[in-house]
Amino acid sequence: MQLNTNNQNASSRAAIGILAHVDAGKTTLAEALLYSAGKLRTMGRVDHGNTVMDTHTLEKERGITIFASEATFSAGNTTFTLLDTPGHVDFSAETERVLQVLDCAVLVISGIDGVQSHTRTLWKLLSLYRIPTLIFVTKMDFARHSKEEIIENLHQELSTSCIDFSSTDRDEAFAVCREDLLDKYLENGELDISDISELVKSRLAFPCFFGSGLKLTGIEEFLQALPQLITPAEYPETFGARVFKISRDARGDRLTHLKVTGGVLRVKDIIGEQKINQIRIYSGGKYETVDEIAAGGVCAITGLSTTYGGEGLGYEQAANEPYLEPVMSYKLFLPDDVDPQTMLPKLKLLQEEDPQLKFTWNAYLQEIHVSLMGEVQTEILKSIILERFGIETEVGIGRVMYKETIKNKVEGIGHYEPLRHYAEVHLILEPLPRGSGLVFETSVSEDILDRNWQRLILMHLGEKQHFGVLTGAPITDMKITLAAGRAHIKHTEGGDFRQATYRAVRHGLMYAESVLLEPYYDFRLEVPHDQIGRAINDIRAKNGSFESPEESGGMYLLSGRAPVITLDGYAAELAAYTGGRGRLSLEVSGYDVCHNADAVISELEYSPESDLENTPDSVFCAHGGGFNVKWDQVHNYMHLESCLRNNTVNTSPAVNQRNFHISDKELEEIMLREFGPIRRKEYGIPAAVSSEHAAKNTKPAVPRKNVLIVDGYNVIFAWDDLKTIAQSDLDLARSRLMDLLNNYSIFTRCETVLVFDAYLVPSGTGKKFDYNNIHVVFTKENETGDNYIEKLITTIGKNERVRVVTSDGLIQLSAVRAGVMRMSASEFEVEMNRVTEEIHDILSSLKIKSNETIGDRLKKLLDDGEI
Repeated sequence: MQLNTNNQNASSRAAIGILAHVDAGKTTLAEALLYSAGKLRTMGRVDHGNTVMDTHTLEKERGITIFASEATFSAGNTTFTLLDTPGHVDFSAETERVLQVLDCAVLVISGIDGVQSHTRTLWKLLSLYRIPTLIFVTKMDFARHSKEEIIENLHQELSTSCIDFSSTDRDEAFAVCREDLLDKYLENGELDISDISELVKSRLAFPCFFGSGLKLTGIEEFLQALPQLITPAEYPETFGARVFKISRDARGDRLTHLKVTGGVLRVKDIIGEQKINQIRIYSGGKYETVDEIAAGGVCAITGLSTTYGGEGLGYEQAANEPYLEPVMSYKLFLPDDVDPQTMLPKLKLLQEEDPQLKFTWNAYLQEIHVSLMGEVQTEILKSIILERFGIETEVGIGRVMYKETIKNKVEGIGHYEPLRHYAEVHLILEPLPRGSGLVFETSVSEDILDRNWQRLILMHLGEKQHFGVLTGAPITDMKITLAAGRAHIKHTEGGDFRQATYRAVRHGLMYAESVLLEPYYDFRLEVPHDQIGRAINDIRAKNGSFESPEESGGMYLLSGRAPVITLDGYAAELAAYTGGRGRLSLEVSGYDVCHNADAVISELEYSPESDLENTPDSVFCAHGGGFNVKWDQVHNYMHLESCLRNNTVNTSPAVNQRNFHISDKELEEIMLREFGPIRRKEYGIPAAVSSEHAAKNTKPAVPRKNVLIVDGYNVIFAWDDLKTIAQSDLDLARSRLMDLLNNYSIFTRCETVLVFDAYLVPSGTGKKFDYNNIHVVFTKENETGDNYIEKLITTIGKNERVRVVTSDGLIQLSAVRAGVMRMSASEFEVEMNRVTEEIHDILSSLKIKSNETIGDRLKKLLDDGEI
């Protein structure tokens, strides 16, 4: 149902999140709150699949919350937005995103099970985000322990500041939390409710409530206390908002869920360059539209296509990197008739909604990988892909997601200078403490490198996931400082610094002493008294560390830390040898040094120099063409002096004055050094096979096709006629070249591939098509024509008779390495003119029909054997 109201402004607004370990009774409590607040006529039940908050089919089928949902209710003079979050650990990243917009949290704890493993993780998150927290212990109608015993458990597991709000001596307990309040209590014998509210706001106290959501006990008392304990935030008049979720409605419209943190948000407002079409206030699966919403309100808006979870709008800054992240990576298997490259953009839509999925195309292995938290999320993902795209998928066996860092300080250099391009970047890579992530800084004076170029380099550092050189795993725990850079006043473009920056990072890693990291768990292991020896031996065998065992009620508690991979499956093993009495609780504890790094590196067999998508090499220019320089030779060619001197960064690099105009002889020496002897003469025709040799061969030789590969833009800007056309109409120049090559291809009976470099085209997916008798390729974004041609000649060069037409020295060097023939653009122009003249001579005496092209007539004459 869709209603319309004119204004949703209220004098007091607050966003309250409800969090719990799975099956603790969280969604039932949310239903009870909405029902008691008058928002629901009847209360739904999880087991009946009719709760207002769990609206998705998968949530109803499984009886768990998978997606965060919203509803509003009023208590006192405050309008609350209730945000129900997933309780299963596999969807904890969704919960963490919601924390960014909360004024308060209600942590739900089962009176039957008490504090559980995921409860501790949630408590840690609430502390990390500094969220004022109330505790509601539900299922008290089935609880095995008294209030006093439960409070004591909360003191041990969470905080001694957990206080029973219904206790007769509560004021005394709250007063102990702050010295000035203790003085006030001793003087007056009581505290004001505003005093307790201040303690809650500063996280010095955590009021606890008891009851049952299903039986509606304790709910009215909680609703009465809620507006008194929660102090709504004060917001500035300047507009600001925090995005916490992206979703799509039943019609497929993109929704941006956000909390307004300043000013007022109105329909038709412009954010960035896009206009807000609609503001929706959701209550479960239903919503009402409003014209505006004031600070403190939570809503979903339509019309924005580029927002992302954690983004700050207006004065708000982007959120920090999430604390929780997947530690397992899985290969996604698609049906044989589904193209992975076509499917990947669709999967990226799911990644918008859950950024922690991180679908990636592993070019090295030619596979799609996805990061997942566990088995339940794996099954949910398969169901969502089938529902959304109609494609059945399978997920392979999970592998631990490794990361890499470095031990020492190094300099990385990236130089990118093919024809009419230029950029050089020097970076200093330094190790940081565990858990620091990646930090990007600059120490370059704006007198040496313009501020805009510096910002662009820092942006390129942050936009890409950089990979290490041990296993190709993402890098972390490093500070990367821009130490020097150089641009050309005429030839430098933004994409040049992207290439130079990526290469500089990789170059530095090749010189660094790299360290492989793996994810770790903090564990709590409870075993019977007679099994503690077995447990200790197990943890030692699993490369774990632990504190001295603690005894409690005939059970021993062992706490410590161990690699994720070694504890995989241990819960089942524990249950078996303890007869079901043992308990294992796990919390992700970040990354640390891999316990079996040598074995992992050896198994993965990763070759950093073979990973062309993440090359450490640089491209330099000589004689009007670019050529590749291997990473260990870059220091001999770089244009700026090294910035690493006695472990300090030199912020005023001096230009290297050596001469970079090298002779043909020097270039030939470079080619010989890098790629070995040339396997045939530069333009020579392979020698004929002798009759004696032919007689010995019983198999007839397989004829080799003649293949011509043309570097499109290199030819256009090398031929005067085409260059003149391109200056006013590049599309026309491309069409003219395609027509010429089509006629040439037909006349010479060679297969022709024309490659256009489109790596600067934003979001370009690449394009391949046939134009009459030639193949035309536009490379995708971030893929240069050089790379495409190099891959192509490497693939077909051994089996076909290939010629490459280009004046680009980098591609010519690739041709040498592959052993194929090459021809400069100017030399090919001479040949093209000769062929065109021959075609003209043949056709001059013939009458061509009005609906017939020169190419059509040529093909017919050749097929008929007339020429």
